[in-house]
Amino acid sequence: MGKLALYIAASLDGFIAGEGERLDWLDRVEGQGDNGYEVFYSGVDIVLMGRKTYDWIMSHAEFPYTGKVCFVFSHTPRENTKDVTFISEDPAEVVSRLKAQPEKRIWLVGGGRLFHTLLEAELVDEVILTIAPVVLGKGIPLFHETGKGIGLILKDMERYGQFAQLHYTKVHEEKAV
Repeated sequence: MGKLALYIAASLDGFIAGEGERLDWLDRVEGQGDNGYEVFYSGVDIVLMGRKTYDWIMSHAEFPYTGKVCFVFSHTPRENTKDVTFISEDPAEVVSRLKAQPEKRIWLVGGGRLFHTLLEAELVDEVILTIAPVVLGKGIPLFHETGKGIGLILKDMERYGQFAQLHYTKVHEEKAV
């Protein structure tokens, strides 16, 4: 069975982007090498993201996930590219099918709404959260208000310069908060 991991950076106060979808605050923090990215990325089979995340990436860089299977969730139908399959189906149903594939590691790149949807559907198996020592005050939050608590177990933690990376796994429902 496949596993879905969120691998993302956030400010100390829980924002994944600042006002105006800005990420420049990440560049102002001293890291170490690639902060563990290549080790994580080398184990990824499938990449998932929301349309806003995809649009942001494409407006700032060349598509960085060539060679990986990549799905972008969008309410607005779009034509597929050589690198991306656009999906307008229910994300929880699609991810359930993807996770049914044996031994696939699925990376949820972003964004916050897609993460919230998949967290609510109890489909997120791992949260690898890299915390930057920055307080943004406002922006795009990692967590949205939810009707239930989610329990996680701290599996590992690493320090990359001034970044702290926390690796959590999902707790079975009977142990959830």
